[in-house]
Amino acid sequence: MSNAGIKIIQWYKNKISPKTGIECLFVPSCSEYTKLAVKKYGFFKGVFMGLGRIKRCRPGNGGVDYP
Repeated sequence: MSNAGIKIIQWYKNKISPKTGIECLFVPSCSEYTKLAVKKYGFFKGVFMGLGRIKRCRPGNGGVDYP
């Protein structure tokens, strides 16, 4: 399941994200963070962590944050 989740994230990063014109305020980007979290913690916990990161991604936040 983790591999499928990573492929979905990669698809989003390549197909959808460039069309939004929005750059992530964090390093690594939110999609890269989620991919790293899924690899490190497994699909469910990694996606949960990624959703939390996306929730924090707004002006006034940002910086370096690795899972």
